Amino acid sequence: MKIVASITRILLAGACTTAALASYSAPTAAQDNPAARAAREWRQAREQPLVAEYLEFLSIPNVSRDKVNVRRNAEHLLKMMEKRGLNPRLLEVPGVSPAVYGEILVPGARRTYVFYAHYDGQPATQKDWATAPFEPVLRSARLDRGGQVVPLPAPGQRINPEWRIYARSAADDKSQIFAMLAALDALNVAGMKPRANLKFFFEGEEEIESEHLDKILAANKDLLKADLWIICDGTEHPSGQQTVTFGARGIQKLEITVYGALRDLHSGHYGNWAPNPAMMLAQLLASMKDADGRVLVESFYDGVLPLGELEKKAIADAPNSDASLMREFGLARVDGSGRRLAEMINLPSLNIRGMASGQTGSQAVNAIPSTATAAIDLRLVRGVTKEGQVARVIAHIRKQGYHVVDADPDEKTRLAHPRIAKVAVEAGGYNAVRAQMDLPAAQKLVAAARSVRSPVVLQPTSGGSVPLDMIIDILGTNTVQVAIANYDNNQHGANENLRMQNLWNGIELQAALLTMD
Repeated sequence: MKIVASITRILLAGACTTAALASYSAPTAAQDNPAARAAREWRQAREQPLVAEYLEFLSIPNVSRDKVNVRRNAEHLLKMMEKRGLNPRLLEVPGVSPAVYGEILVPGARRTYVFYAHYDGQPATQKDWATAPFEPVLRSARLDRGGQVVPLPAPGQRINPEWRIYARSAADDKSQIFAMLAALDALNVAGMKPRANLKFFFEGEEEIESEHLDKILAANKDLLKADLWIICDGTEHPSGQQTVTFGARGIQKLEITVYGALRDLHSGHYGNWAPNPAMMLAQLLASMKDADGRVLVESFYDGVLPLGELEKKAIADAPNSDASLMREFGLARVDGSGRRLAEMINLPSLNIRGMASGQTGSQAVNAIPSTATAAIDLRLVRGVTKEGQVARVIAHIRKQGYHVVDADPDEKTRLAHPRIAKVAVEAGGYNAVRAQMDLPAAQKLVAAARSVRSPVVLQPTSGGSVPLDMIIDILGTNTVQVAIANYDNNQHGANENLRMQNLWNGIELQAALLTMD
């Protein structure tokens, strides 16, 4: 109730000044898509209540492991979908966060489309955020460019399209869900009806590698079959152009822990004698990559399915934003021996997500830590599997002289092996998928996107991971991904945000997709 009351106060506070209105960047015109034009006109007349409804949705904590609040999100979504006549219900298996399902069935429809998005989010640590992650605010610009918290304009006033909403999942991925629901409202007011059967599937475990998605899909196999699953997730190209992607990298996470003494030891008394796990781990990780970022794990790139001619052409035709990204990120060099980012995301990767050993800063002590741990994520592409990549990493660790275990070693094991590494492979994970770029259903989607905003960037693969392989393997369908979030949205990090114009563009895009035949 506190959040709802504060949103109401924001709605009544302040108005855009004439100067602010003059500073609007002109939005790209919808081209020849009547559904997109109708969505624009409908949105322009009711921006404040739209944003207020979205802020309320964002105010519900949605960290994937917090099942109580994830269910609150699901129940809130049910109500939002009921308002739009989607006959929603929860698709559940025991002890698992539910998927939220809705549908519009069209008599005589020849095709069925499923729109996928996820409503769960990454963890958010309060101290790292400028404002509370689940108390959404509007800012006048990007935070690192001086953006200040601003109230929503008074009713009847327009919202500056360069303003941003700051909250966890503002971009990834509640924005897509809200854009769909808003587009449905716009189409209903305009009297425009879908021509295909529309089904909506909103997942609650995507940010923990969709640990139980396969069970939900298998239990609802007949309900969820479709001509195409439209995966609504990800970010648009850094150029700001609308983006359609034909696949996604897979992912597998693991943690590596190496061991020293049974307890922390005084660094003066035992330094130069007792092995230091932090140093051991640093040396082990350094052995996995060369100075240019190429993974040195044996056979790591074996089996990678080469790109076809259409895919190579898509990469060549896409805008090259690498130089501007380097400036923005403060990078004087990047990995890859000069190859473009668009090429590099089509290769498997090994990333250190984080490291822990001892303490730093004012909490640091003069001691040799007893353990050191690194969290790793392996991004996968077509031709390599999660099981295969994990096996290759474990084989590499063994080649560096480590005895590999899957649980903390007992005293007997410690005394028998001079180097011990525990490898804990996380549950979940999935393999990569890449659809054919000339797939007829995909080309229909690309044509709809171009009718809204052109040009459209075509990507063979997204750098991020989405559980497409489960959808394809279990349901026997195809998938194509559309993105609406701004590339600089800080997803998965502190101060995640969504640029207002990206939300407006997303509503128009969804209106066009929802009326495809």
